[in-house]
Amino acid sequence: MEETHASLKMEEVNLLNNLEKISSLIPNRVLKVEGSIFKKNQTEHLEIIIFKGFSSSTTHPIEIDLEKKVVGNRFVLSNFKLYKAPLTENKDNFIRESKNSIYFFDKKNWI
Repeated sequence: MEETHASLKMEEVNLLNNLEKISSLIPNRVLKVEGSIFKKNQTEHLEIIIFKGFSSSTTHPIEIDLEKKVVGNRFVLSNFKLYKAPLTENKDNFIRESKNSIYFFDKKNWI
């Protein structure tokens, strides 16, 4: 199981970078990404918001240097939710959800 997480690490980092690029082209959307981060034999909830080409984590510190990976630990992304921007308390902002990690690579799925 340990090797699985290690092999997914680069795929997940590249996934975030690709979603940031698409997000920069569609500035009226917010993508909320959920998953798990692995630290010292324990799993923690991970939440990342992608908006206008940038990632921000609501649960963990992330790297802001574009040359480095966004999250410093091993992690797996498991759920993706798309919202209309700006976010409000109104539930009408929700557009769609997917567990498929590449679903939002298609720009049509952001509309």
